[in-house]
Amino acid sequence: DRQTLVAVLQFLRRSNLRESEEILRREARLLGDDLGAAALSPAGAGLLGAPGGDADSAGGEALLSRVTAAAAAIAIGGSAATLLLYANAFAVGGGVVVEDQPDVSAVLSAYNQQGDPTLYEEYYSGLKHFIECSLDCHRAELSQLFYPLFVHMYLELVYNQHESEAKSFFERFHGDQECYYQDDLRVLSSLTKKEHMKGNETMLDFRTSKFVLRISRDSYQLLKRHLQEKQNNQIWNIVQEHLYIDIFDGMPRSKQQIDAMVGSLAGEAKREANKAKVFFGLLKEPEFDVPLDDEDEEGENEEGKPKKKKPKKDSVGSKSKKQDPNAPPQNRIPLPELKDSDKLDKVMNMKEAARRVRLGPECLPSICFYTFLNAYQGLTAVDITDDSSMIVGGFADSTVRVWSVTPKKLRSVKTAADLSLIDKESDDVLERIMDEKTASELKILYGHSGPVYGTSFSPDRNYLLSCSEDGTVRLWSLQTFTCLVGYKGHNYPVWDTQFSPYGYYFVSGGHDRVARLWATDHYQPLRIFAGHLADVTCTRFHPNSNYIATGSADRTIRLWDVLNGNCVRIFTGHKGPIHSLAFSPNGRFLATGATDGRVLLWDIGHGLMVGELKGHTDTIYALRFSRDGEILASGSMDNTVRLWDAVKAFEDLETDDFTTATGHINLPENSQDLLLGTYMTKSTPVVHLHFTRRNLLLAAGAYSSQ
Repeated sequence: DRQTLVAVLQFLRRSNLRESEEILRREARLLGDDLGAAALSPAGAGLLGAPGGDADSAGGEALLSRVTAAAAAIAIGGSAATLLLYANAFAVGGGVVVEDQPDVSAVLSAYNQQGDPTLYEEYYSGLKHFIECSLDCHRAELSQLFYPLFVHMYLELVYNQHESEAKSFFERFHGDQECYYQDDLRVLSSLTKKEHMKGNETMLDFRTSKFVLRISRDSYQLLKRHLQEKQNNQIWNIVQEHLYIDIFDGMPRSKQQIDAMVGSLAGEAKREANKAKVFFGLLKEPEFDVPLDDEDEEGENEEGKPKKKKPKKDSVGSKSKKQDPNAPPQNRIPLPELKDSDKLDKVMNMKEAARRVRLGPECLPSICFYTFLNAYQGLTAVDITDDSSMIVGGFADSTVRVWSVTPKKLRSVKTAADLSLIDKESDDVLERIMDEKTASELKILYGHSGPVYGTSFSPDRNYLLSCSEDGTVRLWSLQTFTCLVGYKGHNYPVWDTQFSPYGYYFVSGGHDRVARLWATDHYQPLRIFAGHLADVTCTRFHPNSNYIATGSADRTIRLWDVLNGNCVRIFTGHKGPIHSLAFSPNGRFLATGATDGRVLLWDIGHGLMVGELKGHTDTIYALRFSRDGEILASGSMDNTVRLWDAVKAFEDLETDDFTTATGHINLPENSQDLLLGTYMTKSTPVVHLHFTRRNLLLAAGAYSSQ
């Protein structure tokens, strides 16, 4: 920025720093043809407020005085390059983001000993008074400042060892913060000495990640004017240094609009974070003929309808011959080839789909509940195969238990000696290799050395994944019921794991705050998705397998691109750790559930929250869409399963460009209209839900006798 540069050069000249001035002029010449000379030319002098200078002269003077002030913070011998660096990085332009426009002095002095500890309460209460007395339209937006400023001022007092002032500051103002920050404040209240801050994760998050606030330009100008008039540098420094204010043009947002979006550990998502294009469409299904059986004939009369909706759950409703315009290219990521057994399974799937019940408000699914009785081992995870033939439980005693839920028992493959006697050409060779002597309804898999927190069947039902507190993910064979591989990448507990809808790939997420993408035949992860500020608590593949959603204890949901590992969406709005995720079968929407008892609905393409379902009174551990996406089922620790009308929730969405640009979302208060039914268990928290291929809802949980 020419004007800034001129001011800096002028300042160096006045301070007799000839050498620095020369260096700067040489560097500047690389940036622009004759920027360096401009400082010494008469025009340059005019710019700096010489008589007859143009309209910019006042700006030039102000800038010069600011640069002069900054010098106090730098040792006088400080190189000009440093000054230029700050001057350039924070060009005084009308940039949208505040980071582009702090004062040079603020940037440099932020690292000095902070202000008078006795005045912190006064500063904060002064700002509080100003915000509470401002107009209603600005008050809601500016109130967002209370929490991050409170935290940083408290931490600053503790860091500079003003312990008694910190304690009284905390006690006086912590009651003013929003209720959804209570857990963070509890952690904060335990940090009372500088030593406590070292190695504390919450602390690190706050110092390193900027808290993001979305504020309209009018409200921001009001705040800036107030702080500058009051000479309230302490607060202004914190705003510059630790907050990222994303300014938008337009009407300020209302309290409801803000409340819907805030609550995460680092504030809202920057608008930039949700701009990337996401290919949310489904991949085209491979085409092959379906042999018609005799019993299929009766379904013929209405075949036109169900036949469209037949492939596996990941591509329901997409059995069109045309490529979906929003779908990723078929070969964007390498997917495994279909084996003959997979094709056979698809054919079975289509036949089942032809008999699928069309659900809706008038036709709700039956719910079949699998209750684990006497589960003294502590049930910690459940999964059900896509064809609903097997159910697996992960337990706190580190075992993994697999049950058959059909009359067909679980059998292992025969020993190598017995296998060599089999006629490999016979038609029923797959049947002959199974050892009848091993048939049982339950198989127990031993191997983990800590509670098993996540389980996932592969789509072809040959493998099972489990992840545990011991930091490993294990791959088990369902042919031999033995462990094939232990994947070691996480150093801490692994909270969740899930197979891709196409098999081969799987994802895991854990206490180390990252999610990892693996392939079954690689020891090392293929991708590491880093960005969450707290544990990754749940993971889900998008139906087209090109994206992975992760939910975290930092109260955000992120969508990652499998191809390059980039984060393409950040969703904020939950007020507690996320524990369940579900993609709609058409790939357009995502439903998320958390400890705050709310289900939030997101439009992936636009990166917007489009709905909120209230009703549960405890953590939501299970979410699942019906096979055609008409109904969303949610299961919770409050011992209920609730059914919601997904069609109605997603119709008439306001996803115009304006909403996307500013985040003025208006969530309809229609939870009660969308709730189709609530089903209580006697005393069983719901930990898993699954729709069968014919749309029967299976639920599972362990009976708790409290």
